[in-house]
Amino acid sequence: MDISRILPLAVIATLLTGCQAAEGTAQDSPRIVNIINFIRYTEPRDDEITEQVLYETVLSQAEDLRSKGLTGTYLLQYDALIDPSYQALMKEEMERGCEVGAWWEITQPHVEAAGYSWRGRYPWDWHANVGFSVGYTQSEREHLVDVYMDKFKEVFGCWPKSVGSWFIEAGTLAYLHDKYGIEASCDCRDQVGTDGYTLWGGYWNGGYYPSRQNAYMPAQTAEGGIDLPVFRMLGSDPIYQYEAGVGGAVQSVITLEPVYELGGGLPAWVDWFFRMFTEEPHLGFNYVQVGQENSFTWGLMKKGFVYQTEQVARLQKEGKVRVETLSETGRWFRERYPVTPPTSVVTTEDALGNGRKTYWFNCRNYRANLLWEGTSLKIRDLHVFDERLRSEYLDHPDTLPVFHYETFPLVDGCLWSTAEKMAGLRLEAPAFKGGDLQFVPMDGEKGQDVIWPSEDGKGRFVFSFTEDGLSIVSKGSVGDWCLVLSTAPDVQLPFTQITPDTIRACSQGMDYGMRIGKGRADDLRGQDGEAVLRLLPDRGRLALEPFRSAE
Repeated sequence: MDISRILPLAVIATLLTGCQAAEGTAQDSPRIVNIINFIRYTEPRDDEITEQVLYETVLSQAEDLRSKGLTGTYLLQYDALIDPSYQALMKEEMERGCEVGAWWEITQPHVEAAGYSWRGRYPWDWHANVGFSVGYTQSEREHLVDVYMDKFKEVFGCWPKSVGSWFIEAGTLAYLHDKYGIEASCDCRDQVGTDGYTLWGGYWNGGYYPSRQNAYMPAQTAEGGIDLPVFRMLGSDPIYQYEAGVGGAVQSVITLEPVYELGGGLPAWVDWFFRMFTEEPHLGFNYVQVGQENSFTWGLMKKGFVYQTEQVARLQKEGKVRVETLSETGRWFRERYPVTPPTSVVTTEDALGNGRKTYWFNCRNYRANLLWEGTSLKIRDLHVFDERLRSEYLDHPDTLPVFHYETFPLVDGCLWSTAEKMAGLRLEAPAFKGGDLQFVPMDGEKGQDVIWPSEDGKGRFVFSFTEDGLSIVSKGSVGDWCLVLSTAPDVQLPFTQITPDTIRACSQGMDYGMRIGKGRADDLRGQDGEAVLRLLPDRGRLALEPFRSAE
């Protein structure tokens, strides 16, 4: 990430002292930690960050892990791969059980070793059309892979088993897996515009099998996907990262990255994150990446990095987490899941003490997010996945310094919002006052029920999430209720038709939508106010079924 975006927000620590412990308890499902440090040989953005500073950063990371008996994954750019100092250090780390893989940012030595001319401004240039595989033709991508693999095998005697980047397009991922047997990959968390890279609406956390047409899009079928799980990096704050910088062109960063003072550099926030990670009733499994790129330097990351690895070592000793290399997690994932599984992230404690709670559900067909704010609730996000969406970069190289990937929105509480008006599909139930949340997994990890009982115990809402869709059922005394979608004014929305039983939309040239299996939809467009549509239950039940075109 851009080293200029370290947030000087330590004052926020005073807000964290009143946080209450999460009410959930851990399920019998693994909490998996990958310690991944990715390595650049050069940093042209700051003259004080010399090659020696970068090397000493990695050396310090390695010494810290060694002192705690932790193994990690190191991912090397090509320019670091060919450097004798990194080669020697990485061989030492491999001998003690660490993994060394590839970091897929393209550099001048890599391009020139492949016989091509370098188009970048510096030996490493973060602009997408030169520093990422999206900027090259498929034949160039494959040759760059071959050159890297040959050099890696020359240095280490084998091919790597893992590869990561802020993003790797589908053509390169498929080639890495099909020819070289790469077992796992990792990419950037969801973000809007940060460093010029937009990834929005995808599988929010954990691992997914990417489509062969679009590596950001989870595949619905084994045939349509690459048999190579991709894991989302950086450990986003499940409540606040989503709306960070809403209304602007670029998001700020609230993640586990140890350089950020509101996030991974703040011990109270780290304690909250790992408490949420290990104790909440997540569905299936939960995953997080710990670590940092060496561009940030040891002086900036040391405090957060050392504190985080202390917590990881403690949690591993207590049996609360599994610390694995990236490829180990990839092999486990492939053995357990033939297709992308349903998973969830549960957060019933607000790190900032504002009383917010959130629930993320992911599966191969869609993702959804619930947000509680005191006594109110809304569906903040709902995106549909379609493995048939062919990325524009699959056939044509990116010619711009940025890249852009999105899925198909039905509710977007970030891009359809401004700081003054937050979008969402809100539950309107004037007579209902909610109590504490309950989370109940379905048999066979097929989905999860989120139960919101009333304070007086006389009624409740049950939100059920499965691969086929979501339903909302009211039971007992809750009064009249409905869901209303409202957005900021003048937002370009994808809806093409709203009828009582179907909501149709179109984005990126493809049709999709949501069927109302139980209940009905009212079209509110063109009426006074900012409401777009209303969903009304039938005898206390709404059944919502996201669909793709031609279904």
